[in-house]
Formats: sequence, structure tokens, C-alpha cells
Amino acid sequence: MFYNANADIVFNVVFNLTSEIYYGWWLRNIHANGASFFFLVVYLHMARGAYYSSFSYPRQLVWISGSIIWILMIATAFLGYILPWGQMSFWGAMVITSLLGALPGLGADILLLLWGSYSIDNTTLHRFYSLHYTLPFVIFMLTIVHFALLHEFGSNNGLGVVVFLDNIPFIPYYGIKDGFSIIVVLILFFLFVIIAPDKLGHSDNFILANSLVTPAHIVPEWYFLPLYAILRSVTNKLLGIFLIACAIICIVLFPFFCKGFIIRSTMFKPIYAIVIWFFFIICFLLGWIGSLPVMSPFFEIGQLVTILFFLCFIVFFSSNRINWESDLSFIYRISYADSNPCLHKNKFNRS
Repeated sequence: MFYNANADIVFNVVFNLTSEIYYGWWLRNIHANGASFFFLVVYLHMARGAYYSSFSYPRQLVWISGSIIWILMIATAFLGYILPWGQMSFWGAMVITSLLGALPGLGADILLLLWGSYSIDNTTLHRFYSLHYTLPFVIFMLTIVHFALLHEFGSNNGLGVVVFLDNIPFIPYYGIKDGFSIIVVLILFFLFVIIAPDKLGHSDNFILANSLVTPAHIVPEWYFLPLYAILRSVTNKLLGIFLIACAIICIVLFPFFCKGFIIRSTMFKPIYAIVIWFFFIICFLLGWIGSLPVMSPFFEIGQLVTILFFLCFIVFFSSNRINWESDLSFIYRISYADSNPCLHKNKFNRS
């Protein structure tokens, strides 16, 4: 209601919104920190799904729809980060969008369509503001699809087995459990909003955007850092775009990389547990490298970690030829199947 997508005044408009508008600081801090906490819980959600192999048959579409939501979240957050029109906002937009110009053939036309001009100016700001407002509605519709697919096939469990007899009602058991988790996250969230609202941001973004002065170290928001580290691990723009595209495609198609799993729980796949923890450490290292300057030895470490990132997916892709399961899983399958009549129709009919 108070934002004005005009490059000449937008920086002062945002400052006025937080200092003069009644409870404007409250709304803006909730909005800015809410994005970070939203990505935090989404990353934890994806990590838990990968750890317990919740993407396995028949839930491949659940993972794919969730991954598409994650991609749209990245796009929405990137567009929103540009709107305050600070130094980091402007140069972050310049660096990321200019990558499209490296695409052969249509790169320059795509960049001109996105900017609406030959440089980032008022037209670009208007377009990004419109997209930032529109994409959340698309995310909301895809979230409904995500829930519908989850409702179709049901949720996974820690053991990764199909249980028909030991079900418990969602309310009050899981309702109390999830409610407690929500309260803990909200307490941490409002501590950031009230005490340290700018802790997750960058100090350069409190400087008015200046196209003639480049920041010493361009750093995106923390939830972009792993992809940013992959992008800058190479010096060629086109190759960087290719690596990011490959990383996103590998995450979206993760169920097809690991389609060889039988028992889905990591409790019975010790080798997979080691590999997936190694993959989580690699993602954390990518985020750490992305926050550091492009200089030796960080640049070389980033290249090594990027290679290890894609090496993990090569190992996942080889899952059909690797025995992820221990002898314990085989013993468990036999003992559980014998004790669960729903898994043996003949035994169930005889009883």
C-alpha cells in the first residue's frame, strides 16, 4: 500500500515505511525475516525427506511438486530482494540477470525482455515488483497440488514400511507434536524480528543503489549461497548457468537417481546414511564458500566441493547396483512380514 516502484525514490520510500508508517517496521521485519525462516523450514523438510527416502515409489510426484515449489520460492525471494534498491539489491540483480545474456542465440533478447531496457532501471523494478507479487499465488496453487498428491499416497514414516494396524489419530498426538514445533519456531522468529531484525541481511543494502560503485564483495541472501557457490566455481558464465541448471535438475529428479531402494528407511541402509550425511555436509560447505570472497584458497575449495556435490548424485544414480541395505534389513523384513498379517494375504485368510 505504501511501496512505490520508482528507482528515484524507492530507497527513501522503504526507509519511510519502516520509520514513519504506523507499525511499518513490524510488517517489514516480519516479511524479510519470514522469508529466511520459510527457507529454513523448507530446507529441513527437504533434508528429512531425502534422509528417510520419502521420495521413493509411489511418492515421486510428491517430491517433484515440492521441488518445483522450491524453485518458485527462489525466484520469488530473488525478486523481492531487489525491491529495496540498496547496493546489494542492485548489484545482485545485475550479476544474476546478466548471466542470461550469456545464453547463445536468444540470451540478449531474453535479457532485454527481463530488464525492459538496456540497463536495470524503473521498468525493471516495476516488472520485478509485479512478478514478486504474482508468484506467491502460483506457489499457493502448487502447494494445494502438493498436498493432494501427499493425500493420495500417504506420508512416509521413520521405519519406511507400510503399517496398517498401528495407526494413531492425528489429533491429539501429531497435533500436539506439530503445535509444539510451531511454537518453538515462532519464538525464534519473533526474537529475530524484535531484537535482531537486520541480522540475516547485509549492511551494504542500507546504502542507496549506485551503478558506478561496485561493492567489494557481492553476497546474496544465505538461502542462495549453495547455488551461488556452484555458479562462481567456474569463470565461464555459460558453464556456470549449466552447472546451476544441472544442480536444480538433479534435486528435482532425485527420486529417479535413487529408484533402486527397497527398504526406504535410512535405519536399514547404513551406506546410504553415510552418503546422505556426506551430501548434507557438502551443501553446508557450499553455503559457507558462497559467503566468502572469490580468492585463493576459497575459490579452489569451492571447485572441489562443487565436484563432490555432483559426485554424490553419481553415487545416488548407481544405487541400482549398490546394496544399500544391511543384513539387519533383510532380517527385519522377514520378521515384520511374519508378524503383520496385512502383508501376507494367504496367512491373513487362513487366520
